[in-house]
Formats: sequence, C-alpha cells, structure tokens
Amino acid sequence: MNAPSTTLVIGATGTTGRRVAAGLIAEGHRVKAAGRSATPVEGTQAVRFDWNEPATHVDALDGVDRVYLIPPIGASDPAAVMLPFLRQARAAGVHRAVLLSSSAIPVGGPAVGQVHQALPGLFEQWAVLRPSWFMQNFTGSTPHARSISEDGAILTASGDGRVGFIDAEDIAAVAVRALTDEQAPNTDLILTGSQTLSYDDVAAVITEVTGRPVVHQRLTFEQLRDRWAAEIPLEFATMLAGMDRAIADGAEDRTTDTVQRITGRPPGTLRAFVEREVSCSS
Repeated sequence: MNAPSTTLVIGATGTTGRRVAAGLIAEGHRVKAAGRSATPVEGTQAVRFDWNEPATHVDALDGVDRVYLIPPIGASDPAAVMLPFLRQARAAGVHRAVLLSSSAIPVGGPAVGQVHQALPGLFEQWAVLRPSWFMQNFTGSTPHARSISEDGAILTASGDGRVGFIDAEDIAAVAVRALTDEQAPNTDLILTGSQTLSYDDVAAVITEVTGRPVVHQRLTFEQLRDRWAAEIPLEFATMLAGMDRAIADGAEDRTTDTVQRITGRPPGTLRAFVEREVSCSS
C-alpha cells in the first residue's frame, strides 16, 4: 500500500498558497505549510522556508512527494535559487511540481520563464499555472486598493486594453487538481476569468456594487513607470509599466476554458468577487 502523499506548499500564507493549502486539507491531503516565519496554518505542519537560505530546504522537503512553487518575490533571477532547490527536491523524492507563473511570461521568457522551461526535465509530473491578472489586485494593501481607497481611482497605462481577470480562489482550485489528480497536466495552463474587462469596466463594477465612485485614470507609460520608480527599483518599475503597455496592445485580451475544464465549474466573475471581497472591506 502506498504511503499517503504530502504536499509542500511554499508561500502557504500568501494569496494563492493559503487557498491551495486549505483546498488540499479540505480533501484530506497532508500539507507542509512553508514560509519564512513557519506561521501556523490550520490542519498543516508549519515549516520554515526561505528561498535564500538553503539550510531551510532540507527540513521542508523531508517526507514530501509533491510541491506547490511560489517564486521568490521581487527576484530578478528566480531560477538562480529555484533550480538548485528543484534538483534537491527531485533527489529527495518529489515527483510532482506545480509552479505559479504568469500569463505574461512565456516558457523560456524572463524571470520565472526560465524555471518553467526547466520543469519538465526535472519532474515526470508537472504543471505551470499562468494566470491572468488577479482580482485580488483590487483588495487588501495593493497599489490599486490604496488608490481606490484614497483617490477613488485606478491608475494604469493600459488604456482600453482588456484583461481576463481571475479570482485567486479559481487559481487555487486548479492548483489542487494539478497537485492531486491521478494524472498531472504536464503542460502550462493559461488561467482567466470568463470575460475580459477594461479598467473602465472594472471601475464601473466597483462603483455599482459599493456605491463609491471609482474612475479609471489613464497614465502614459512614462508616468506610470516614474510613479512606480518612487517606490521600487527603476528596472522593476519599467517592467511593471511595460506590462500595462502590453495590456493596452491587447496582450491579455483572451479567455480560456481551463478553470471549467480542470475543476468542473466556471470561474467566478468580477462582480461576484467585488460583492464578496470589496464591499465587505470598504
């Protein structure tokens, strides 16, 4: 009889990680919840993990046969720390890996695109989740949430560009299936909501649901880059502003049936998300 599987969830208190951990626990799977502070997560075994501290990797991998991978936040070259860890994971008995990437980053592309490219050569069972922009970008302490709260505005350089915004709940639901189904996807999965929306549309939905006037303020690429550069390194600010420019050029104007196909249910709508999350936090 095979021993029960155990999944290492990296970033287990983060936007998708905590939802993945909860989904796995709800289905009776064993979870090691990894984070820099080993924060307790109900139903899991908390373990300290830091991408930049290899000494934490051995304990995190002990007894694990699959892993949910959140790249190190803000790293310009995540492959430098992730690939040695993944080789170590394979040697330790991990046979399935699910990586969170982005719809904007192709295989072999910048940043985590290099990890995406290497994954099939490291594991027999794998998946790369490439979600579009998160609906959660409009809640919490994110820049959009702050500008909505303080100025009643969403500031972008996206123009009329449309995005298939997706709820992190749906990303996590796909991740749970990718981690636990008998057969792994063994491919990358573009994840979107069921419709594309412009930021004008988003502002209108938030206004209608919350009753608080919100507008989309259109910035130029340079204005957005300089706004970001006041808070983060110029190189990263330029990349983020470039993503908005790509949206303006139509890069994210698409939907896929992946959530429905993998989970058996349609993805949530922005309106339902705002009713659930934004209204109650306003």
